[in-house]
Amino acid sequence: MRVALVTGGLGGLGDFISTKLVEAGCKVAVTHSPGNTKVAEMLAEHKSKGTELKAFKCDVADFDSAKECVAQVVKDVGPVDILVNNAGITRDAMFRKMTKEQWDAVISTNLDSVFNMTKQVIDGMLDRGWGRVVSISSMNGAKGQFGQSNYAAAKAGMYGFTKSLALEVGRKGVTVNTISPGYLGTKMVMSVPKEVMDTKILPLIPVGHLGPPEEIADLVVYLASDKAGYITGADLAINGGQYMY
Repeated sequence: MRVALVTGGLGGLGDFISTKLVEAGCKVAVTHSPGNTKVAEMLAEHKSKGTELKAFKCDVADFDSAKECVAQVVKDVGPVDILVNNAGITRDAMFRKMTKEQWDAVISTNLDSVFNMTKQVIDGMLDRGWGRVVSISSMNGAKGQFGQSNYAAAKAGMYGFTKSLALEVGRKGVTVNTISPGYLGTKMVMSVPKEVMDTKILPLIPVGHLGPPEEIADLVVYLASDKAGYITGADLAINGGQYMY
């Protein structure tokens, strides 16, 4: 049974990814931020639905915290075969008003974390001759977004990281890919006022509806499987046709 580690795996899209990986037969560990006070409640909710998860406190933006977290995962669950870099935040502002703190927070959490977490697991994957690294980027990393220079920069940075690492580790049975979703039907997006949804968001999406988070999770499961051994260095866009590249 393979071990999957999903950063930010208890909320939003991470919930769907973690659940699908369990259903696919993986042992799944998830990270949560040190300040999350609802971890027990969230784990209990998963358990009531038949999804067994192991949760580990981790500041993914901090290298030492990532190192300690992965060491504990290896001890309690097993060596990590599949890493899903899903943790992310937004601190939106027009660039002229964006503070250094807003820039640093997003770059650290969304991009530095990819280095911090991948660094802890890549050697083990190479030694075992099999591994999967999947990073959740964003459509906005490719097209840009008003008020998100920090977020778009971090998500675009994932592409370069993914392609470069894929070149280095492909011969050892390790694949590295990104997935770039558009607007998804998560709780956060669904909380947008209906008028804004109907006039500002849905008209931009050719298929006419928000993306099911399950589709992203299903793609993660596929990329993390033996069936996807020939896909590496790729970015797979799931945005309903909103942005084609």
